[in-house]
Amino acid sequence: MTGFLILLHTIICILLISVVLMQASQGGGLSGTFGGQAASSILGGQSAGNILSRITTWLAVIFLSLAIIISLLSGPKTESSTSVVKQAADERPILPETESVLSDDEAILPLGD
Repeated sequence: MTGFLILLHTIICILLISVVLMQASQGGGLSGTFGGQAASSILGGQSAGNILSRITTWLAVIFLSLAIIISLLSGPKTESSTSVVKQAADERPILPETESVLSDDEAILPLGD
């Protein structure tokens, strides 16, 4: 399921990039490069910008929605929310206490006076 959503997210991303690049900016955008005036003759001069803006808005909404859904589905599960270090410490075997070989007097090293 997550793989399919990531594939769909990639396709939406490529479409969104293409539509944004086609929009006319101060330099004319790439819409003039791909077919000259074909977009404005088919869609009309003013409506081409309006349609591209609406498509951009819808693609952006779908893009953000898919990003949130993918992050929720692939996020950490509740059972693995504790840290790895804490899990390793909990699973560590408890060693029995050993008896000291030296007595208390012998365990202290004389450091000199």
